[in-house]
Amino acid sequence: MYILECNDGSYYTGSTKCLEKRLEEHQNGQGANHTKKRLPVKLIYYEEYDRIDTAFYREKQVQGWNRAKKEALIRGELDTLPGLSMAYRDKF
Repeated sequence: MYILECNDGSYYTGSTKCLEKRLEEHQNGQGANHTKKRLPVKLIYYEEYDRIDTAFYREKQVQGWNRAKKEALIRGELDTLPGLSMAYRDKF
């Protein structure tokens, strides 16, 4: 699972079996539509997993996070992550 920072400051979260190859694809405009429109991209965070399905699950989890929570993860502030989660019922 990895997080890229795009040229416009947005984040892209993905997963792959080969991070080096996938980064090259993103930089060459062969990645996701989000990244190909926002080149260049920079790898700012990654986690390694033994199984791609585990990485994919983590990708989907992080994709659902707000920007503040992703940035705390990127900074390694793991103890702050629970406080950055807001239950749906607490939004109103």
